[in-house]
Amino acid sequence: MNKVFITGASGFVGKNLLNYFHERQVDAVPFSRTEGNDYTLIDSVYLDNHGIRTIVHLAGKAHDLRRVVNKEEYYNANTLLTQQLFDAFLASKGSIFIYMSSIKASADTSNRPITEDMKPMPITDYGKSKLAAEEYLLKYTLPSEKRLYILRPCMIHGPGNKGNLNLLYKVVQNGVPYPLAAFNNERSFLSIDNLCFVIDQLNKRMEIPSGTYNVADDQPVSTKTLVQIIASSLGKRGRLWKVSPALIKCVAKVGDIIPLPLNSERLHKLTDSYIVSNSKLQSVLKTAMPITAIDGLKKTIESFKDAS
Repeated sequence: MNKVFITGASGFVGKNLLNYFHERQVDAVPFSRTEGNDYTLIDSVYLDNHGIRTIVHLAGKAHDLRRVVNKEEYYNANTLLTQQLFDAFLASKGSIFIYMSSIKASADTSNRPITEDMKPMPITDYGKSKLAAEEYLLKYTLPSEKRLYILRPCMIHGPGNKGNLNLLYKVVQNGVPYPLAAFNNERSFLSIDNLCFVIDQLNKRMEIPSGTYNVADDQPVSTKTLVQIIASSLGKRGRLWKVSPALIKCVAKVGDIIPLPLNSERLHKLTDSYIVSNSKLQSVLKTAMPITAIDGLKKTIESFKDAS
């Protein structure tokens, strides 16, 4: 009973976690629908027959910025599936259940650093489905030999991951001035290396108490700093323009109606402060994250350059 069972193993986090465990000779069992697997087959007998000690539940429906995923899809993928797996875990001989929730289960916006003791106020169906799963898990009183870790990561990035970082990279690469320099903000990021480190620590250290933990790099970074990092990696000078925020917001509202590179949600991601406190996690790990926020971002950005 020493294997780690990873759901959603074909996704970005899953692939990186498998590699991380492989490098450290951790016996990991991948499971994903893309390999033709059926999650309804997973019960306590299945887990025990495969010698599963730890479940890392990554599978689910990701946040869809295009808004084509409906509420029921989120609920089925993020809530019901989690309930099924946790029930199987409780009835099994396994010891550790790590659930990959999201900081969006706590808040989509916040004017102060987000901590675990804040009342959750998700706005999107995605965040609500993640919170519903959390609430189900927390209903149970675990036996002393079992642990439950609910992780709320902020924006995860790393080599091979596309998203807002890649969009910003292309803007700088093409010599387009960054027009949002009038916005002063700081945002939390999470490098995939730091996330894998956290999961590995939770798998190895049963003395860490069960609970809900925010996961973020130790330092927030401003978008203007991020633009400068990208420009430096490309051997360019960062072009920062301070365009009127009111004008930018008008353009974003148009982007909500017709397809544009900028819409209101992307504008919020680029210009709002969104700081996630990882103090609770640090207090139990008793160590800093192995990679600084800046170094993690540099590694991701270098991967964009290599791929272009």
